[in-house]
Amino acid sequence: MKKFVLPMCLALSFIVFTVLVCFVDVQPIAPDASSVGFATVNTAVHQFFGIHKLWYTLTQVLGLAAIAVAFAFALLGFVQLIQRKSLLKVDRTLLVLACVYVAVIVLYVLFEKLAINVRPIISDEGIEPSYPSTHTMLILTIFGTARYQIKQYVRNKNLCLLCDILCILIMVVAFAGRLVCGVHWFTDIIGGLLLSLTLICFYKACAY
Repeated sequence: MKKFVLPMCLALSFIVFTVLVCFVDVQPIAPDASSVGFATVNTAVHQFFGIHKLWYTLTQVLGLAAIAVAFAFALLGFVQLIQRKSLLKVDRTLLVLACVYVAVIVLYVLFEKLAINVRPIISDEGIEPSYPSTHTMLILTIFGTARYQIKQYVRNKNLCLLCDILCILIMVVAFAGRLVCGVHWFTDIIGGLLLSLTLICFYKACAY
């Protein structure tokens, strides 16, 4: 089906990019001397931006906001299930959204366990997995799907437009903030972006 071409291409792009991260320009540049792919580019970007705690804190807050949005849609789906007394009568878009949220959780846990590389800094929790930026994936996916989901329930065009702009703004700030705060390599952010775009496009293909 044509509508699945884009999400499949994005999924393939993420897989290919991940393989490249594992094998291209791999050097021991991490704080624990472990190897990181695209070392030259990653080192240059990290040194250029440095470390900014303000941006880190802001992206952490946006992450909590994303979780709140996901909880709100989950609650809406639960209310529909109770009122309509059948899972099949819950709005299709909410069911697809639930599947996306499950995928986000699975991928989040998976990549926390698969240490493809580690962060460029040692946090209070010690050495942490870095690729892809699951925080970036979380925020972009939740607000990226919320843009379309909100249109299902907000009838006021001006309010709908405002919500759409707000979602896009949060996504841009989250992407930029996670890049410049210094807790991830550049390739981590790109990986998180590709993964979130894949999930968003699968959501659109399945829900509409």
